Amino acid sequence: MPPLRTALLQSSGIPGSVARNTEVLESAATRAAASGARLLVCPEMFLTGYAIGDDVPRLAEAADGPAARAVAEIAVRHGIAVHYGYPERDGDTLYNAAQLIGPDGTALAHYRKTHLFGDFEEQWFTPGDRPVVQAELGGLRIGLLICYDIEFPENARAHALAGTDLLLVPTALMHPFPFVAESVVPVRAFENQLYIAYANRTGTEGPFEFVGLSTLAGPDGTVRARAGRRDELVIGDVDPGLLAASRAANPYLRDRRPGLYGSLV
Repeated sequence: MPPLRTALLQSSGIPGSVARNTEVLESAATRAAASGARLLVCPEMFLTGYAIGDDVPRLAEAADGPAARAVAEIAVRHGIAVHYGYPERDGDTLYNAAQLIGPDGTALAHYRKTHLFGDFEEQWFTPGDRPVVQAELGGLRIGLLICYDIEFPENARAHALAGTDLLLVPTALMHPFPFVAESVVPVRAFENQLYIAYANRTGTEGPFEFVGLSTLAGPDGTVRARAGRRDELVIGDVDPGLLAASRAANPYLRDRRPGLYGSLV
């Protein structure tokens, strides 16, 4: 099975403008597809901006709303799967959500952030209640989390036990937490024997300064691709061969003793 070339878009786009961010996404998809990528991963809340305050209710859309249809058109036009973050409206309830659209424009998976971070998110969003959401893409099992979710080891382990090969994590990692991208994400990949694509925002929005450092981490704990601090498109390969070899050499899941861990829950 060939590697799944994956592009991580590091950008904060144009906060407050879905139309302008869709244009940024179009440009990134063009460049990603030209590089041979078959998957493009965008940051948390990419379609609207993260620090949009009172505009959250105005800009939130249904999972199959106009923005989703625009992303699907981009995916089809460039023959590339697209994973993006956005504020979702479901009736009167708002979620910090992410959606994976296949290269044929089909919605493959939809996830609502389960662990909300800080007063801003808790003010506007309801936490999701599905810890493991997966899809199949390029012969790999793809899992979805969002930002703060990956900082809870239970979330990544749940995906590992469910067979996730590549975990997509759109994020809005800010100062003073660059160590999450630098250290936590590669360790999570290693201890759970999977790939993690961690796509961050950059620059300043309102009170937040995002640190960039978007990272593709491999199951061997190495960083396969990493961005700097500015807008960037980074490319890396998710290699099924490396995945199999690393799992054989590091049998953490096989060597677990679940009977000892009951007190954790």
